[in-house]
Amino acid sequence: MKHTFLFFVIALCFGQLGFSQINHVEPLNWWVGMKDPQVQLLVNGVDIGETVPQISYPGVTIKGFTKGDSKNYLFIDLLISKTAKPGTLIIRFTLDGKERYRYNYSLLQRVQEGAAFKGFNSSDVICLIMPDRFANGDYSNDTIAGMKENKIERSFPGGRHGGDIRGMINHLDYLKELGYTAIWPTPMLENNMPAYSYHGYAITDHYKVDPRYGTLEEYKELSAKMRSRGMKLIFDEVLNHTGTHYWWMNDLPFKDWLNYPAPHPYTVTNHRRTVNQDIHASEYDKLIWSKGWFDKTMSDMNGKNPFMANYLIQNTIWWIETLQLGGIRQDTYGYSDKTFLKNWSCRIMNEYPNFSLVGEEWSINPLITSYWQKGKQNADGYSGCLTTVFTKLYEALANDFAYPDPNNILVMADNHDMDRLFMQLKQDPALVKMALTYICTIRGIPQLFYGTEINMDNTPHHKNDGIIRSDFPGGWKGDSINAFTGQGLTDQQKDMQGYVKQLLNWRKQQPVIANGKTMHFAPFDGLYVYFRYDEKKTIMVIMNKNNKETNVNCERFSEILGQGSTAKDIMTNQLFDLHQGINVKPKTTTVLEIIGTK
Repeated sequence: MKHTFLFFVIALCFGQLGFSQINHVEPLNWWVGMKDPQVQLLVNGVDIGETVPQISYPGVTIKGFTKGDSKNYLFIDLLISKTAKPGTLIIRFTLDGKERYRYNYSLLQRVQEGAAFKGFNSSDVICLIMPDRFANGDYSNDTIAGMKENKIERSFPGGRHGGDIRGMINHLDYLKELGYTAIWPTPMLENNMPAYSYHGYAITDHYKVDPRYGTLEEYKELSAKMRSRGMKLIFDEVLNHTGTHYWWMNDLPFKDWLNYPAPHPYTVTNHRRTVNQDIHASEYDKLIWSKGWFDKTMSDMNGKNPFMANYLIQNTIWWIETLQLGGIRQDTYGYSDKTFLKNWSCRIMNEYPNFSLVGEEWSINPLITSYWQKGKQNADGYSGCLTTVFTKLYEALANDFAYPDPNNILVMADNHDMDRLFMQLKQDPALVKMALTYICTIRGIPQLFYGTEINMDNTPHHKNDGIIRSDFPGGWKGDSINAFTGQGLTDQQKDMQGYVKQLLNWRKQQPVIANGKTMHFAPFDGLYVYFRYDEKKTIMVIMNKNNKETNVNCERFSEILGQGSTAKDIMTNQLFDLHQGINVKPKTTTVLEIIGTK
């Protein structure tokens, strides 16, 4: 009985400073010396909205604070002057004149100024990796107590397979030697969902690395080791939606924090990408497009709510600074409110003027994709700050007039949402080589999918995501085939791997491919010929779709070839006399360096 009374007294005394705890303060920390001196803290705790925040720290003031519709949230606007120094900011939360909570908030020194962050560009080649399916480098994190999906099922295409951050770190040299200069891993933030959590796009905590992938420190290590190799880390972000098991779902800060919040039944988006530009589009369709949920397990965030908008913008900045990123890939771009997207992209590019943002909008219609790119003058007056857009041969280049900056188009042949390239091209290695050579020699930024270099396939499972995202052979102990070492690969796979390695590493040394101009000639007789050129060099690319060897008469290209008389095949070093024409093998893309005076 005495012990019980003592426990009650202790609990009562501690209750004067907080009978519960502050559960979340986000962003987790901030930095002094930012171009924008303001940061808005989301504070979540029992009855925190009933308190008044106070600070006493040189150079930092509370500009204002707002309580949410839920009394368990408080939003604090801090103003951080140029004189503020790194240190620990103590925030006191008082109620009726008494201190109820106290929180130590860190202000850090920036590693580098915003202008020093360099994004990806047309000199890069990006490797898209699905971490769960690439390599398991740490078997101790395969199962984590408390996670809703907590088992490894490599035999189940939709299950977790165990790949992680350590697996990527362990194989950075393989990726670098292949010729990649940037890596885009799909999201690695917490996805504490009961099923299909491996893909990462149903985030349940924007400030927490999923422990089944590793730790924040390992994520930082990945970035640091990439930078030491001259490689860039691209962060895959999701502004549009979260997982329905997000920590805030049962107690939202504001009633309009999400679109169609409970108890209202959600509405799924109509996926009508055209409504942003369509002058005839109904308000009904526009509303369903931007407010509808992406999926029944992915609740739609409301970018029109100014506190949600600040939350998401600051989260992007936090990850850029924390990981020292080389770019952002923004998932489902265009699904969010477009005014919010403009504010997000412009805020980021204002802080990081040499950074790169690519939005996932890979329609084959350039009038849709170009709408979002910085510098585009749209009929409705919309103008954002997105640097890069996606695009999916002759017609594609012929539509470049629609883009303000064609060199900043991300070009791809496959990704995690499409059939693998080897399947698309009916398991024909010759056609795969043609496609890869094309995307690596036209204008823009090439993106390849992990495993394309060994002809990974998803036949016959058309558009089965789990099969498309199959395990990379050799990433797990006991794998009989190891693509990292070449063990068990077929001769065909080894040939493709060697071809990709040679092509990508050649491209790295060619400024003319990264920044040169383009001239192309309309396809004829199964041939498509285009040139990349600058003042120093001319590259000729010949695509032969015919099933027979074809001689290419070069007189047609005299306006670009000038007096050039010789060409060298960049893959074989074979020399050709341009006056005799060029014999190209069937179903090949031949890349030639023009030698001689123009």
